[in-house]
Amino acid sequence: MPKVSVFDMTGKKLADTELSDAVFGITPNKEVMHAMVVNYLANQRQGTQSTLTRTEVRGGGRKPWRQKGTGHARQGSIRSPQWTHGGVALGPKPRDYRYSLNKKVRRLAMKSALSTKVIDNNILVLDAIKLEEYKTKSVINMLNALNVTGKSLIVMPEVDSKVIKSAANIPGVKTTLVNTLNVYDILNYDNFIVLKDAVAKIEEVYA
Repeated sequence: MPKVSVFDMTGKKLADTELSDAVFGITPNKEVMHAMVVNYLANQRQGTQSTLTRTEVRGGGRKPWRQKGTGHARQGSIRSPQWTHGGVALGPKPRDYRYSLNKKVRRLAMKSALSTKVIDNNILVLDAIKLEEYKTKSVINMLNALNVTGKSLIVMPEVDSKVIKSAANIPGVKTTLVNTLNVYDILNYDNFIVLKDAVAKIEEVYA
């Protein structure tokens, strides 16, 4: 079983804890993680892009010149795609980019991403985060005490508005909950900072 240290907010080591082999100790599957990241990014797309076709551009109702005898190529409308200010041929229209992957793939991708953080030694387990007030400096001091550099993802077992709002203004720091955790965020952030209670919930769901 992977063994990691548990720290408090001051960076003091409290104990060692063992992580579940079934969740944090598997051999990462890169293909599945890639598929999950592509799926996540596709599902974030709004799909609201739209272009005007020749039937939607204003004007062009009159034939520009007669069919024969002018020496020009025949034309039916000044709003055809080959004209300046004409409609767009085969341009994008609003559509839904969402698609889903099956449950086994999603679970394997999540466990692979979590195991990657353990392999790369980029996981930090915290005993708890307790803030007396809404203060960004408190979270910054905590990260400095833990010697954390780069982008950091803080995973909590439940909503704590003081932690969420205090960390919201720190560039490169994001807070999330166990039930909204996703593969993209795990891989996108350098440091995976997870509370001890959140570890138990993750293992309960994915073990």
